[in-house]
Amino acid sequence: MASFEQYDASSITVLEGLEAVRKRPGMYIGSVTTRGLNHLVYEIVDNAVDEHLAGFCTQIHVTLEADGSATVEDNGRGIPVGMHAKGITAERVVLTMLHAGGKFDNNAYKTSGGLHGVGSSVVNALSTRMNVRIKKDGFIYEDSYERGIPTTKLVNGLLTPVGSTRETGTTINFLPDDTIFEKTRFKEDDIKSRLHETAYLNPSLTIIFQDKRPGVEEYIEFHEPDGITGFIKDMNKSKEAVHDVVSFSGESEGVEVEVAFQYVNEFHEEVLGFCNNIYNAEGGTHLTGFKTMFTNIINQYARELNILKDKDNNFTGTDVRNGMTAVISIKHPDPRFEGQTKTKLDNQDAAKVVSKITNDEMTRFFDRNLETLKAIIGCAEKAAKIRKTEEKAKTNMLTKQKYSFDSNGKLANCISKDASKCEIFIVEGDSAGGSAKMARDRNYQAILPIRGKILNVEKASIDKVLANAEIKTMINAFGCGFSEGYGNDFDINKLRYDKIIIMADADVDGEHISTLLLTLFYRFMPELIYQGHVYVAMPPLYKAMPARGKEEYLYDDSALAKYRATHKGNFTLQRYKGLGEMDAQQLWETTLDPERRMLKAVEIEDAKMASQITELLMGVDVPPRREFIHQHATDAELDI
Repeated sequence: MASFEQYDASSITVLEGLEAVRKRPGMYIGSVTTRGLNHLVYEIVDNAVDEHLAGFCTQIHVTLEADGSATVEDNGRGIPVGMHAKGITAERVVLTMLHAGGKFDNNAYKTSGGLHGVGSSVVNALSTRMNVRIKKDGFIYEDSYERGIPTTKLVNGLLTPVGSTRETGTTINFLPDDTIFEKTRFKEDDIKSRLHETAYLNPSLTIIFQDKRPGVEEYIEFHEPDGITGFIKDMNKSKEAVHDVVSFSGESEGVEVEVAFQYVNEFHEEVLGFCNNIYNAEGGTHLTGFKTMFTNIINQYARELNILKDKDNNFTGTDVRNGMTAVISIKHPDPRFEGQTKTKLDNQDAAKVVSKITNDEMTRFFDRNLETLKAIIGCAEKAAKIRKTEEKAKTNMLTKQKYSFDSNGKLANCISKDASKCEIFIVEGDSAGGSAKMARDRNYQAILPIRGKILNVEKASIDKVLANAEIKTMINAFGCGFSEGYGNDFDINKLRYDKIIIMADADVDGEHISTLLLTLFYRFMPELIYQGHVYVAMPPLYKAMPARGKEEYLYDDSALAKYRATHKGNFTLQRYKGLGEMDAQQLWETTLDPERRMLKAVEIEDAKMASQITELLMGVDVPPRREFIHQHATDAELDI
């Protein structure tokens, strides 16, 4: 049997060239937006977490430095510094060669999030500089890089010790390359949320976050000894719980499973999946195994308790999970994901193991906790009644000829039927809609005008949602139906447009309309956001017309301030109060033309944070919403 304590130069397997990373960074970190930038931190943190999973790291310190760099320090074993078969120190192999690391066999790591061996080297390739400090075998070693190229001289292929110590661990400091990323300022809220999430998944790990950047200094320790039970309590802290948190764990076939869940009085589910501490935004086989078995168990008990009669249909999975908040976390020795960003788990054995452990543990629990079982079945009963009523409403509303896609009078469709080239603009108001219809490229740009503010779906039941004319129009136009949680008929492959672009005025009402639309997409069609189909147009606020020279569109007040500083007031300024004030030519130049327009890509990386913010912004509690808007009013970022 392999020893998991062995972690030296022989543990590093090479599967080779960082230039490819710099040419196509999106292939490795998803994007070059703020999301991709933060991903650099996560890659290094994940390596430290792998050391914790192997039993050698108890503390990780993440620092956003004043100079714009980031530092990740752990007290694990330290990256190996011995001679590798490649003829240089193993540390240099790890940080300069793709597909090199200790994750390809099970000698150094039993389970790991960084299974592809590209994390550290990719961060190195995309950084202006990287400095590495390793404490190992009684000595301290240091190495340095510029854009992935080593700058420290090796002696006979090895690093020379710079000091001695009894401690062990690795410290990596890196400065993101501003020629690669659109912005190089880390977004601290997303990083803190990710670190807190990681602390919940590893109850014996302490993660320290420190922000040393001027004006936003902060120090937080994340340590969650209650694990994912505490995670569930945190997610449900502002909701009305139906019962106490239920949790269980088990291991089978080398796969460790941990589950916690709780029902609340809500009309939607929140089921999060993790594999080896990596959040799987699109779920995967571990979630499928849990959902399927949990539904079977509830139906079985409902019939045994005579709540479901023989003539009754079984509860659907959606019925059973309505109101559920759950976290399913597994540790797998050989996980397979769809893509480097690890959004979906693909191991079939994960479904089998999670299903078996769920069956064993939930049967044992429900046999001893009848009141909790009845409360959960009660939630399913309520959901089933609502579903049957809504199915009738949905059939009546969405199949009538007057609401069909082709006969919808509002939609000005495009000529092309190639969804990969087509885009649809959702425009508020008839005047702006009219200008947009005249300005667009009819070959691939569709215009869908809506009137005023759509229904706030965070506060409404689905029958009211489906009764809203504007929402029905969008459902028919997109062509892909609802998400799984609302009728099992959402199919992303039927989406008629590659880009869904929200085009609202650059004022408070416009921002409210955008938020209402994003809430609709997040709650009913989240895959549109997860797969990168949703954008927000960025129309200009001003048009500057100098006495001499070229006219210029200015998109925000900071752009105006810069313009004033260089033109000394010798210009005429036009302020656009709304899109309806632009003629067709201006609308094309500023908002529709793919060569000149600016779009903000809508991205969700952290489901817990997204759900909480959606509830905060669109829920009924006003004071927290006012405080959040006040604190984050200037946080909007241009992602494209």
